[in-house]
Amino acid sequence: MALKVRDLMKIRIEIDDNLTENEIVIKCKALDNDVMKVQKYVLELSSAVSKMTFFKDEREYYLSLSEVMFFETDEAFVYAHTNHDAYRVKYRLYELEEILPHDFIRVSKSTIVNVAGIFSIDRNLTSSSLIQFYNSHKKVFVSRLYYKNLRQRLDGRRNNERK
Repeated sequence: MALKVRDLMKIRIEIDDNLTENEIVIKCKALDNDVMKVQKYVLELSSAVSKMTFFKDEREYYLSLSEVMFFETDEAFVYAHTNHDAYRVKYRLYELEEILPHDFIRVSKSTIVNVAGIFSIDRNLTSSSLIQFYNSHKKVFVSRLYYKNLRQRLDGRRNNERK
């Protein structure tokens, strides 16, 4: 089955009974904005990453991403923060940006937050603004560079809640 989208790309679905899991391959002449949008959309839909492996001391934990308020890096490691604890993850922040669901967004050079967990933002026009989370004492800063994108994502969350 083939379909043309805006006369720019062709979409073909092949059914293969021998596959053990679904596979999506994007073939393109160049990596343009349309192809990147398709890739991002497929990644968001597949959001197979609803759970992740976390590490603390010598133990592995399997937690839902909905429990994670934010990811933060120090010089050596990336940590996932829940309401009451912090766990090490085996991903860099740029890798997390690629695999995390739509609810997660970068808010500074060193932090990605779960938008669904944001309780309030203390806005500061001249420097970083302070994010507070539901049911937690933990706080992070959103830099001015990332504030606009966060604001748009929060507005999108609010619009989805109204529907």
